Amino acid sequence: MTRVLIAATGVDYWTLADGTRHPSGYWPEELSTPYQVFADAGLEITLATLGGVVPTADPAGFDPVYHGDSEEEALRVRLHLESIIERHPPIALEVVDVDDFDLVFVPGGWGPMEDLAESVPFGALLRRFADAGKPIAAVCHGPAALLPARDDDGGWLFSGREVTGFSNVEEYAVGTAPLAKWLVEDRLKAEGGLYSSAPEGWAEFVVVDGNLYTGQNPASARALAERLVLDTARLSGSRA
Repeated sequence: MTRVLIAATGVDYWTLADGTRHPSGYWPEELSTPYQVFADAGLEITLATLGGVVPTADPAGFDPVYHGDSEEEALRVRLHLESIIERHPPIALEVVDVDDFDLVFVPGGWGPMEDLAESVPFGALLRRFADAGKPIAAVCHGPAALLPARDDDGGWLFSGREVTGFSNVEEYAVGTAPLAKWLVEDRLKAEGGLYSSAPEGWAEFVVVDGNLYTGQNPASARALAERLVLDTARLSGSRA
């Protein structure tokens, strides 16, 4: 059975450029939807955060506007996430053994920019996944969590690789760009990532470069998870 590690942010805020803390966490859709794709495909799922804390969903992500203007759908997602946390009490990322997993997936939300993006232990964990040739995936703001992964010379582990993530266009559209210390697109480019995005904001867009899988935005969460399931099944079949 394919084993997936979902590495979620453990914070409930995002520090803005002026030092204030904006309520945040992981983006609900970006955990709920991929989780269901993985579960439906029969993957064994483990949830983890730094310190093993219970992850917090960004409260803004339950606004019906993000769920087809449906309060019922927003409530369904909220209840689904509560069931996920109950079913999978998070373990600490600091003690994860890469040998126990076949791939790692990072949901987005502004939270990863606060903790995972600055975590040396998480960067080291990603390095071990990369050295093992196992898929590393992240969606929306989740690719910020790739930043602490370093090579032997201290350079970014994914420099020169094709990657995507929440675009500057989208960040400005939601009004958070002027408030941020830094933007995902800018940092990925500055570290040497070959960044690309959909011609228009909010469109589904997934980039795969070897074992590195990234999705641009919430609309890309399902497609990214489905691509991971397809590729890991193909890989498992080739090993059989």
